[in-house]
This record gives sequence, C-alpha cells and structure tokens, in this order.
Amino acid sequence: MPMKKFMNDPTNLTAEMLEGLALAYSDKVKIVNERIVVRTQPKAEDKVALICFGGTGHEPAMHGFVGEGMADAAVAGDVFAAPGGPKVFDAIDMFKRPAGVILLTLNHNGDRMAARKALRLAEKAGIENIKEIIVQEDIAPGIDADPEDRRGLGGCIPLMKVMGAACEAGKSIDEVLAIGEAFHAQLATLSVALKVATHPQNGAEIGALADDEMEIGMGQHGEGGGGVMKIQSADETAKIMVERLVAATKLQSGDRALLIINGSGATTAMEMLICYRAAAKILMGMGISLVNGLATELLTVQEMAGFQMTLAKVTPETEALLAAKANAPYWVCNG
Repeated sequence: MPMKKFMNDPTNLTAEMLEGLALAYSDKVKIVNERIVVRTQPKAEDKVALICFGGTGHEPAMHGFVGEGMADAAVAGDVFAAPGGPKVFDAIDMFKRPAGVILLTLNHNGDRMAARKALRLAEKAGIENIKEIIVQEDIAPGIDADPEDRRGLGGCIPLMKVMGAACEAGKSIDEVLAIGEAFHAQLATLSVALKVATHPQNGAEIGALADDEMEIGMGQHGEGGGGVMKIQSADETAKIMVERLVAATKLQSGDRALLIINGSGATTAMEMLICYRAAAKILMGMGISLVNGLATELLTVQEMAGFQMTLAKVTPETEALLAAKANAPYWVCNG
C-alpha cells in the first residue's frame, strides 16, 4: 500500500516540523542553531539545566517537552536518527553554567554514541559539572535483563518532568540526579503493537505483523520484542502488561503509582482510555492507588498502532514534582 502522509519534500521533514513547532508554540519555544529547541523564556542561570535529544518522527517527543518545569533544550536529529555528537555538544556549550548541566540519554546505540562524543567534546572544552542519566526502562528483554539491553522508551517523559521540576525548584545537580535515578529505578515501560509504521522519508515498513497478530515488546523502531501473539482484547492485553510491570516495579498493596498509556501514533483516544481503565482497575484491585495519570501521545512512532504502558512507583516527593508547574508545548500543569 502506498504511503499516505501530508508532507512536502521528504528531505525537509525535520526542518519544517521544527519550524511548525516554534510557530505554533512561540510563547514557549524557539529554534536556535537549526536543530536545537530551547525555551522562549530561559530559567535563571543559577539553576541546573536539563538537556535531552533524539531523532525526529516520534513527536511530540522530545522537543515537545521543552519549557518551564521540564527540559531547557532538546536537540533534534533526522527521522529516527540521533543528532550528531557535535550538535549535542553545542547545546551543552550553550547551557553551561556553574550550577551544572544534566544530559538525558535514551539507551539506543545512536543516542549513546552521540552522548559519548558530546561529553568528550565538553571535557576537551573544559566544561565542568556535567552529569548524564541514561533511560533504559523497557522491560521487554526481561525484568532481570542487563540494563544495557533495555531500551529507553516513553518513560523518559515523566522522568523529564520529575527532573525538570527539581531543576526548577533550585535543587543542586547532585540532588536532581539522585531524584532522577531513584524515580528511574522504580519506572518500567512495556509496549504493544497492532500495526507497524512506515518511514516517512521512503515509505518502508518498520517491522512486520500479520493482520491477526499483535506484538508485546516491539521497540519504537520496529525492533522485535519476542511477544507475537493473536490479537487480544483490551482487558486481556492490559492484564498481560500490568502483571509484568508490577513485577518489574515491585509495587505492593498500599503503594502509590503513576500509570501512563502512551499511544504509538494510530491508536485512538477511545482505545487508550479503555486500556487505561483496564489497567487501573487491575492495579486498584491489588490495593495500589493511582496518582493523576495520562492516556495520550507522548512518544509516537508515526502511524504505528499500539501503545506503551508505563508504570512507576511514586513517593511523596516525586508525586509533588509530577504535579509541579510545567509549561511545555505538550505538557502543561498549573502546579
């Protein structure tokens, strides 16, 4: 089937998308140095800066979450490709400050390579007080899998919210990093796909699924997750996923948790809400209470049909940070 998308020259997708973002949300973000999205109103220099980066094609991630109470900058790569290390370094250099800079890196080969190059360049330039947090919350490889084998998925967005709020509150770089690492340690994501996506520049299908199949664990670039099965109902799908996520986060009766259903691009709001309902009922039946959650699109894969389910144990501190004021294009919270 031929690809059907609203676009112009495929080689200009990223530039035109970023220009559209800045025009639509000019009160929140602007584009500098071609591929770096920054806050229109920067925060004080005495507060820690939080920088993220990644390939485009996953909108609104990552650049849709730049703003007050979230990231200070997001560096955009090409479609499904991490930006080069020198461009990530440009953002670090732009936001260097005595309070420090934290680089949020998703665990994908290209992202890790870009981060390593950027950090080497920063060291060579004499920029000090830089920390990195690596997002690897995907449990598809197994709960006890080597963290290096666990991909970074949509859980990066609530992690960014927690760390961004801590930065905004004026916490030190070590405090922000400790808060982020503690939240990440109790954060898990699992995906499910019904239909694969197409690459918007060439129309190639990313992955493969039969019409009567779904796959639990498929990555955000079509990577196999080993969970191909016949399509299940919303309730049964939620049950399979919640059981694995609860085991990964070690949630117990009496705990409070954050639940997010993150649509992959072609999943309707109706489907997301039905799946949220199913998961929430299972969790509440286990004696786990839920903080305000989300059923929306945070990190997508073009027109992939499916969703990522993210579950995290929250403490009073992280609950307050999740609820703190934020004003990014795709995450607004009054605090």
